[in-house]
Amino acid sequence: MNLRKKIYLYTTVLFAVLLIIMNIAVYAVFSKLIYENEQASISNEIANMIKIAQSSIGNVPEAELLRALVPSSGMVRLVQPDKKAVTSTSSDEKALSEIPSEYISSEVIKTMERNNRVYMFATAPLILPDGEIGSFQLTRSLENAEKILRTLRFVLGIVTVLAMIPVLISSAILSKFITRPVATMTATMKEIRKSGQFKRLELEGKSQDELHQMGETFNHMIDLLESNYEKQKLFISNASHELKTPLTVIESYSSLLKRRGLKEPELFNESIEAIHSEALRMKEMTEQLLMLARHDDQWMLDLKMIDLNRFLTQIIRTYGDAFKRTIQLESSLSGNAFIQTDENKLKQLLFIFLDNARKYSDDVIKVTAGTEESEVYIRIEDRGMGIPQKDLPRVFDRFYRVDKARNRKTGGSGLGLSLAKEIADALGVEIRLESTEGLGTAASIRIKKT
Repeated sequence: MNLRKKIYLYTTVLFAVLLIIMNIAVYAVFSKLIYENEQASISNEIANMIKIAQSSIGNVPEAELLRALVPSSGMVRLVQPDKKAVTSTSSDEKALSEIPSEYISSEVIKTMERNNRVYMFATAPLILPDGEIGSFQLTRSLENAEKILRTLRFVLGIVTVLAMIPVLISSAILSKFITRPVATMTATMKEIRKSGQFKRLELEGKSQDELHQMGETFNHMIDLLESNYEKQKLFISNASHELKTPLTVIESYSSLLKRRGLKEPELFNESIEAIHSEALRMKEMTEQLLMLARHDDQWMLDLKMIDLNRFLTQIIRTYGDAFKRTIQLESSLSGNAFIQTDENKLKQLLFIFLDNARKYSDDVIKVTAGTEESEVYIRIEDRGMGIPQKDLPRVFDRFYRVDKARNRKTGGSGLGLSLAKEIADALGVEIRLESTEGLGTAASIRIKKT
């Protein structure tokens, strides 16, 4: 059974059960009210009869007295303590006289059935002329009440049947409405599997219900899959292209070593150095490619408040000691310049710009920090060869090199600034690059104050 039929069946059965329960409750309440009303009525009636009978008994023969009191559809009976009884019935209830007499000394009101007919029975004590206590009994047919209840059962039954018609129609519409997005999604997934192309659901309207959200989630998932797929394609294409050169260099030098390496020590040292250099470059390139292939949602930032002055001082000391370079820090930040960021990612971003400054300049590297309006900035300046203006818009593209020969020499992979852009986007900071050919380059990181 498919989902649509299940929803249709379960909804219909649920509504039918609820409707039947509601009608049963209505019938039970109404029936109780009718019987309570009949009990109150017969209680008043027997009380009035007792008054009349008490004043007349002894003066009027008991049989005549009972005939005068008998209801239009029922029976009155006077039972003495020895169970001798005088009975009078209406013309249509003569069969009631066949009920064995029973002496009941207390007041009792109850319903009883006889020959598939329902009666209300009431009894009350009556003082007889000889001083004994007799039992005056009144039995009255509940045929009228039963007719009302039969009519009520018929009406409720008809109402139940009629109410099921819109329930069946609405269940069919509801099941179709609920399953339509699921069916559309299933058809889209089958089409994707068949064609191998990424496809999305066409969402109608601007509803925010769960079905619309499910469609949006599906489209978002397809966007994510397509984005990851494109990243993988780009990764494989770039990696195969960029790794080809160092592999070729390694292969060439290995062949050279194989042929002449043992005979020429200088060639041996040159080849080993070249292979080692290319291996390091391949390692760096592979690590950067893996980071660039990572999706934005996978950066897993660890945001916390850091003291920017202390942070910059530590970074510059560590980097300067590691590469034996002089780096000047000029900070106009106040003593407690705290920002909220991921410390490790910001450190990685700074290392990329410091690396570029170190590779393309032999002079002192200058780092300045300060505030402008609502932002904190960090500026890394070098006095290297600079970047031509025509190349500045493209330096953040992957594997883009201003001067390929120069990058090979410095060990660059063409991925550093692309990685810097990805990290900056993940951190929510802005990076700017200014350069003048022949004078140097300045990279700025601008962070909003928190």
